[in-house]
Amino acid sequence: MENKTTIYDIAKRLNITAATVSRALNNNPRISKNTRKLVLETAKEMNYEPNRLAVALKNGKSNMVGVVVPYIDRKFFSTVIGGIESELYPEGYNIIIAQTHDEEKREIEIIRNLLKSQVAGIIISVARFTKETKHFQEAIKSDVPVVFFDRRINVNKSSSVMIDDYQGSYEATKHLIEQGRKRIGHLTVDLSLEIYTNRYNGYKDAIIDSGIEFDENLVVQLRSDIEEGKRAAEKLMSLNNPPDAILSTSDYGALGAINWLRSKGYSIPEDVAVVGFSNEPFTQFMELPISSIDQKPLDMGRTAAKLFLKKAIKGNAKAKDENIVLQPELLVRASSQAHQTLTN
Repeated sequence: MENKTTIYDIAKRLNITAATVSRALNNNPRISKNTRKLVLETAKEMNYEPNRLAVALKNGKSNMVGVVVPYIDRKFFSTVIGGIESELYPEGYNIIIAQTHDEEKREIEIIRNLLKSQVAGIIISVARFTKETKHFQEAIKSDVPVVFFDRRINVNKSSSVMIDDYQGSYEATKHLIEQGRKRIGHLTVDLSLEIYTNRYNGYKDAIIDSGIEFDENLVVQLRSDIEEGKRAAEKLMSLNNPPDAILSTSDYGALGAINWLRSKGYSIPEDVAVVGFSNEPFTQFMELPISSIDQKPLDMGRTAAKLFLKKAIKGNAKAKDENIVLQPELLVRASSQAHQTLTN
């Protein structure tokens, strides 16, 4: 393998000291314009590339931005990452991707390792059970901008971008009510997380605003996966007065519920209408396309990156904290509306 050019190679070519080369490359005012020009031209000719780690250690920052997500294999998060990269790469930044598997301990370790790597910033959707904020405070104290997306936690001197989870859930519930549904079940996750509390409140308020009696027995907490969706559907349908519709806070929960209902002979949406949340790709390509809330992940990623860039330019301590809320979109498909024009 060909050896990389070093400042010592440039110094040898020009018959000057390595210290002079280093100063010229770093625009030191002690170096004349002619010498600096000669060093830069020679460096380019010899395909010299600076040691980014050394530069980071010297300056206290690199051109790397840590992007931390619960799961990389979820389409929502991979699309957010794509949006982040599309904004950061043209500005000279690269990203380091890490996943927490929704574990607080792993999240803390990841953040601290990113700080040791001298990242320029951290863009993160927090783990489901994260309560600790010290690791984020350590980042901000080190003048490393922190931007939350989708899931956030209350930390001073940070910014965030979310969707209006309340409105998305409210609109989905109203849609089901407009289809004539009176008993709407709700599959939620951890109500200590802001996004799930907002979705729950949107669901509840839509029911109450429509003059329908709210029944807490129709609310089931679960993990965001298919098997949990099956379990939740079984629990709801075993009630003396079972639901005629289900709003799930995740598409995976919705898929699990639909699979269980159909296996027991229920017709979707005639017997039970179902709406999910996140607009995962499988929702529109199934034999029975699933209605879902689009969380605008590409816009979310781009916006999160722009919030970081503002802080990177102005300095984290001086930059204004911003909390941006994007508007979700209800995509109505066959799982909740059988006999009208559907939106794919």
